[in-house]
Amino acid sequence: MENLPSISIPSVEKIQTISIPLPTADVPYYTPMVVPPSDLRDAEAKPVKTVEEAPKPPTLKIPFIKEPVPQPSPEVIVTAVTTAVTAVAATTLTQPLVESIRKKAQKFLQNKINKWRQNRQKRKESSAS
Repeated sequence: MENLPSISIPSVEKIQTISIPLPTADVPYYTPMVVPPSDLRDAEAKPVKTVEEAPKPPTLKIPFIKEPVPQPSPEVIVTAVTTAVTAVAATTLTQPLVESIRKKAQKFLQNKINKWRQNRQKRKESSAS
């Protein structure tokens, strides 16, 4: 036991930290320069017309509505018709299935309620006697 290895740890020296100042910078500032447009004309000259008038979309005249209604594009009509047909078909096909499930679930629940009532009645009768 006397020949156990040992480690000698040197003493800790305190290291002084240095202070580093925060960097600063001069932000350049430029005075804005106003440049007139290249097509500058006299105010009395006729103004240049750059806006083109878009053609008016086709409209539908519906009775009992005072203003004409814009006609939707063919893409919108196809999408609406497809959605409506799909919804009607899905409802028509799934209605018998849902009705069958509803009837079975209602019968199952009614049987459970009747059994619960019978058990409750038996408990009342047994506690009374």
